[in-house]
Amino acid sequence: MPDPRFSALLLILIAPFMGSFLALLADRLPRGEDVIVKPSHCRRCDARLRLRDLVPVLSFVSTRGRCRHCGAAIPPVTLYSEIAATGAAVLAVLAGGGPADIWLSAVFLWLLLALTLCDLQWYRLPDLLTGTLFLTALGIAARGGGLDQALIGAGLGSGAFLALRLGYYAIRGREGLGLGDVKLMAGLGAFAGPLDLPLLVLIAALGALAGAGLDHMVDRRRRGTSLAIRKLPFGAALCGAAAILWVLRAAI
Repeated sequence: MPDPRFSALLLILIAPFMGSFLALLADRLPRGEDVIVKPSHCRRCDARLRLRDLVPVLSFVSTRGRCRHCGAAIPPVTLYSEIAATGAAVLAVLAGGGPADIWLSAVFLWLLLALTLCDLQWYRLPDLLTGTLFLTALGIAARGGGLDQALIGAGLGSGAFLALRLGYYAIRGREGLGLGDVKLMAGLGAFAGPLDLPLLVLIAALGALAGAGLDHMVDRRRRGTSLAIRKLPFGAALCGAAAILWVLRAAI
């Protein structure tokens, strides 16, 4: 059995690199690009990034957020992802449990982060990430002896959102809820279980409405776009709600 202290230290050490990889997934998966073989490169000049350009946090700071080759500004999303992934790893360690529990918690939070980035940037939730989230949630449930409740929650979550998707289309004649959200709810429903599922959706709905209202107030004069016709990244709100629920459970 691995030493819990070594396992926790290893998790925290690799977390910034995982954050960088999650940002890459969020950038490439929605585009349909390879995420394993294709080397990292600048989107502006297509120059290949070297090792010194890929050190988490430090590379961004040393280049002041610009490409070494063409000077183009580098989107700070990778830096944010590296910091957030490290924070998630620390939270997983603080939540306690054995090495398997800590790693499962970290992977779950990392997947929530990647899905949030995908939805905020592209309004898409890749199947690879939602499927892995579902399996991870089942793993967490199995460790806690609640696999049956996880399966019920997954069925209720994805089933309810599928009904909402079909009902909205039947009434309005257009898509109001993406199929990615339905697949996402399989994993989130498995994590929340049938009892906490309404709480998760409520937190997500309140967060999405608050975010949309704030964005509308800030952007209304500049873009003149009506709130009623703008897209809402509800998948990101659901992932945020799941992270909040995870923290609440860990704190108990």
